Amino acid sequence: MSLIPATILTGFLGSGKTTLLKRVLSESHGQKIAVIENEFGEENIDSDILVTESKEQIVQMSNGCICCTIREDLRETLQLLAAKKRKGLLDFDRVVIETTGLADPGPVAQTFFMDDEIAETYLLDSILTLVDAKHAAQQLNDRQEARRQVGFADQIFISKTDLVAQDETDALMHRLKHMNPRAPQQAVHFGEVPIKSVFDLRGFNLNAKLDIDPDFLKDDDHGHAHHDHDHEHGEHCDHPSHAHEGHGHHHHHDDDVKSFVFKSDRAFDAARLEDFLGAVVNIYGPRMLRYKGVLNMQGTERKVIFQGVHQLMGSDLGPAWADGEQRNSKMVFIGIDLPKDIFLQGLEQCLI
Repeated sequence: MSLIPATILTGFLGSGKTTLLKRVLSESHGQKIAVIENEFGEENIDSDILVTESKEQIVQMSNGCICCTIREDLRETLQLLAAKKRKGLLDFDRVVIETTGLADPGPVAQTFFMDDEIAETYLLDSILTLVDAKHAAQQLNDRQEARRQVGFADQIFISKTDLVAQDETDALMHRLKHMNPRAPQQAVHFGEVPIKSVFDLRGFNLNAKLDIDPDFLKDDDHGHAHHDHDHEHGEHCDHPSHAHEGHGHHHHHDDDVKSFVFKSDRAFDAARLEDFLGAVVNIYGPRMLRYKGVLNMQGTERKVIFQGVHQLMGSDLGPAWADGEQRNSKMVFIGIDLPKDIFLQGLEQCLI
């Protein structure tokens, strides 16, 4: 049986997760989707779209989708669904997990890698985060969970942009980009997202693509390429709120979820890099939300791709470097109050 793709849907209360889910579930796209809901959520989709008033854990919907609520543990729920699918009792093509009320998508994502049975059945496709343009500034200021959800995202959907002025949306997008430069952002209206923007995004694939907004790098280039200049420009790199005052970006706060990029044209020494990454993951793992890199390693003609969530890290050999292609390494780290200098200097020392 081929792996069942899974999508994690996260976002703050009122950001429109339920609207998006309803849209995905009721659209006639011919896909049979199993939705796993965390039942502690204040908003419940069951009453609105479920056809049967069933006391069972798993409910069939009119268009062949199914809905189930986590009573126990996500792992058990996923195993139960897979077992029912194998026995022909349930038919579904993919799973969407709505993490209402779950502060941190990290443990949900880790479930797909920690447990062999789950890893052999499901493929984690991506983490989608919904951000409510009207309330985002306040939520991001006040709630660490909201900031973490942004840091984890593979794709960010911004809802309710019609309720705020354009410069507010621009400032929000700018802020989100500094928190997480690897997640594309898209404004959505009333959960109307084309299905291709939601599924099969391969955000968790170990692929040779590392999408970082080029403007983000331009902003920060001077700070990363030559570390001796780091201190001159440090303020501007780290504090988007100060660097861009007077450009419609009036947020005078400093998010604890931040990202930074490391780039180098020199090759890495594999053993030194492995030791260093092992050490930082050991110390800072709980604060490292997402990290990814496409690396130029000494001794191999192929790109090395690595990525991680918290303490969980994996790497893989990617495609060969093309003839004439500039061999360089590019890494992005997204985390909570990570010591940028320690990371950048440490990585520098792992180069040949």
